[in-house]
Amino acid sequence: MANMHVDGDTLRELADEGNETALDRLADLADAAGDLGELSELLDEGSLYAGSMLTRRAVAAGDLRELQRIADAGYDEAANELERMLEAPVEGHPG
Repeated sequence: MANMHVDGDTLRELADEGNETALDRLADLADAAGDLGELSELLDEGSLYAGSMLTRRAVAAGDLRELQRIADAGYDEAANELERMLEAPVEGHPG
């Protein structure tokens, strides 16, 4: 299969018609561009793939608030990561 280039406008049209793969490709484009706002919008549209990308970035940054926001938007893995991070021992604190 040939590697073809599909423009963002076409992907958006397909995503608006309910094509989840197109929604995922839009998330890939936003992630590659570092466009967190677009990823957040895609999550709000129901893209769990965008939620995965946002969660990965939030975990790497140690951003607990962002993990909570992603979890509240419906991506359960963000809630799992948030709990994991909250349960980790605090550096310099016993226990």
